[in-house]
Amino acid sequence: MAASVRVSCVLRVTLGGELLYSLCLPSNSHYPLDPAVTAAELWRGVLAETGAGARKGRGKRTKRKLKRDLNRGQSLGEGRGGFLWPGLNAPILKDGSVQNMSRRGEAEQQVVQAELVRQRDEWEKKKRLKVKRERGWTGNSWGGISLGPPDPGPNGEKRGCVLNNESISSSNGRKRSISCLVAVGNGNGAAGFAVGKAADRNTALRKAKNRAIHFLYFIERFNNHTIYHDIDSKFKRTKLRMKKQNKGYGLHCHRAVITLCRLIGIEDMYCKVEGSVNLLNITRALFKGLANQETHQTLSDKKRLHVVEFKSERGPLPLVVASPKTGVRLEPQPEDEIPDTKLHWDDVRAAQGMKRSNWATVKRTIW
Repeated sequence: MAASVRVSCVLRVTLGGELLYSLCLPSNSHYPLDPAVTAAELWRGVLAETGAGARKGRGKRTKRKLKRDLNRGQSLGEGRGGFLWPGLNAPILKDGSVQNMSRRGEAEQQVVQAELVRQRDEWEKKKRLKVKRERGWTGNSWGGISLGPPDPGPNGEKRGCVLNNESISSSNGRKRSISCLVAVGNGNGAAGFAVGKAADRNTALRKAKNRAIHFLYFIERFNNHTIYHDIDSKFKRTKLRMKKQNKGYGLHCHRAVITLCRLIGIEDMYCKVEGSVNLLNITRALFKGLANQETHQTLSDKKRLHVVEFKSERGPLPLVVASPKTGVRLEPQPEDEIPDTKLHWDDVRAAQGMKRSNWATVKRTIW
């Protein structure tokens, strides 16, 4: 327990080794002297935020309103007496001569006090500015909301979007922890994501946004608008089926996938989410699949064959999109190199016209 001592404030002002004046203010008050106590801890003791009341969560809003910054608007040396202390609220030198302690006139002091009162009234009436943010997926959720550009990154990231925002209470006590999943991108193939944790939401969002620029992926895009081929990606219990689409198709995907595709720069793609819809799993599965896709040139060099594409407007005439750099091999492709493509039964039924309507199993009342 800290000891109680009597404290006297001593003020000494010197210039060039010459003592200008010294001031000693004795104090008859007794209080515990502990320099390690912070302002937050002092406020916590004054507002009685500890004990049974705090553990039961009582009086949170009232205590938050009473807490103020008492140092705001205070100037060292100023007081109601209007004394001018060189080096504190007055310059030490004036016209080349050292000033002595003086006092303002009564009229001048009234003007200074009136200005101070006016500033304090403005601080009390000033409301916190609310920045109009972009609407996300829903009106009452942080998902899909743009956070603006992060701190300068290596690839010119334009903005960051919130994908998830959740609150966790520790089992050891009521310690609030906010976890935020934020993705950033420049709309030109560079994107990344990260998770930030903090006691308040703004700090967690800032940490996640600035951390995401250190974990970037570069995603290859076909003609700068879609993926190179159909992709099946899986992360834990989340499966993504992504399909390449033509120009103008748009993004027919999960809302989190749409947000990520806009950050990456993908304009046309179909994606179906199967299994768990956990946003972190969806994000990891999407980046995993897009980062592992093969470009046409990579596939052509690997197989040493031409890569062709068939389009409906060209009929049976193929379009060569890539050729091997080392020349086409003459021997046929071995059977073990032919990929064993897994077909989805829903796609097979739709292609053969066997897919039933969703209304086929609905029971109809017969009168």
